[in-house]
Amino acid sequence: MKMVQLNNGIKMPIEGMGVFQITNEDICEQAVSQALKIGYRMIDTAACYGNEKAVGKAIEKSGIARRDIFISSKVWIQDAGYEKTKKSFAKTLENLKTDYLDLYLVHMPYGDYHGSWQAMEELYEAGKIKAIGVCNFLEDRLIDLILSHKIVPAINQIELHPFCQQKKLCEIMKKYDIKPMAWAPFAEGRDNIFKNELLVNIGKKYGKTSAQVILRWLRQKDIISIPKSIHEERLKENWEIDDFILSNEEMKCIEDMDRKQSLILNITSLEEVYRLHNIHFEQ
Repeated sequence: MKMVQLNNGIKMPIEGMGVFQITNEDICEQAVSQALKIGYRMIDTAACYGNEKAVGKAIEKSGIARRDIFISSKVWIQDAGYEKTKKSFAKTLENLKTDYLDLYLVHMPYGDYHGSWQAMEELYEAGKIKAIGVCNFLEDRLIDLILSHKIVPAINQIELHPFCQQKKLCEIMKKYDIKPMAWAPFAEGRDNIFKNELLVNIGKKYGKTSAQVILRWLRQKDIISIPKSIHEERLKENWEIDDFILSNEEMKCIEDMDRKQSLILNITSLEEVYRLHNIHFEQ
């Protein structure tokens, strides 16, 4: 697996497995176990997903050395702030059966994320986290965070797929050497993306699916991706994208699919702010 070097020198796999919305612990554990057998070495979870324990069990049972698996998790809005973040982080380590995280992220740009970042900087300097970053931070919040603290985020995990490419945000991130990490690289299947004529026709040329074309497009743009699946055949399919290369013309055609707006999460919408603040869970 190709590795990406973060702005602090840490390397991480450019493709991993995401476990968002896999709420059944047994199914989650089984899917992560299958992914690890296939060859995945990066797993992305979050406190609010409710499946950190399942991820931890799968990793423990895999027999793979901890140093060979890159684990990412996130602190939710309800635990924003200095003290709450440290407490949530400790619980995340307990759930994942590990004594450190490779990547820890502020999940949303809401609440006291400055307090969270201060706690995360301390945990990073103490060696409990290898790299720290954020999720869903648009330009204003991202720059505010950078100018207010010592450590620049290594990652910004954002909605990024052919229909929503976040080009302006990615340009600003490039200036600070912040790597984009695409959640929902398949746009959660919206707008019939898997049957999109352009993607299907490109795939036919290489004997690949539209999903593989999307992942290859991200790979060639050096964008980290975390596609999710609970099906072994799909996990294998998402993994098998090293045996073809998209042409410059094909890359440009996919870039022209950009609608310049979110399909899934409008982070500036008041309705979303209310909805996300009202999500609470037992970690």
